[in-house]
Amino acid sequence: MDTKASRHKEQRVGVFVDGANMYHSSKSLYQTNVNFGKLLERAVSGRKLVRAIAYVIRSATQDEQAFFDALEKQGFEVKSKDLQVFSSGAKKGDWDVGIAIDTIKLADRLDTIVLVSGDGDFVSLVEYLQMTKGCRVEVMAFTESASGKLKEAADEFVDLSQDLKTFLLPLRPLRRRFIPGLNRSREESSSRGDEGA
Repeated sequence: MDTKASRHKEQRVGVFVDGANMYHSSKSLYQTNVNFGKLLERAVSGRKLVRAIAYVIRSATQDEQAFFDALEKQGFEVKSKDLQVFSSGAKKGDWDVGIAIDTIKLADRLDTIVLVSGDGDFVSLVEYLQMTKGCRVEVMAFTESASGKLKEAADEFVDLSQDLKTFLLPLRPLRRRFIPGLNRSREESSSRGDEGA
């Protein structure tokens, strides 16, 4: 596996973010979202950014458009598709094929491909990009949810779990709801200046 010394400022870089994989990994592991601005900054590492694409699934939740807008403001081109819901109730939504096609199409214009995903289905893609296209492939993901084979195949694996303060958004404090009768004793204690209120 190569080291940081394999990076240099003249490298042309493409960053491809598996949005669903990152979203579900950060939520299940840390109950918060990825700081995609910091992630992009680290992926580029002072080199020449050619394309940065984030692949997302639309599932009709209220705050997802704000999330997509934030990705665009942070420098990503956002590609989205709708979540498929089958008559059986099963749901499907992934961009594996789309990500693979885009990386292969753009590989001739890139020296380094940064794949932001822990999905082991990308192992064959990584090997193809390295051996056939001659690209350096870096993988960024949380080690706890990343495929061991994908980590081994990459020229460099960046473990997002090693720097959570940088790569995760801070947890939002829970908003206190006033419930008549339930919060009164706390408020009365607070107004009297009692300790422990």
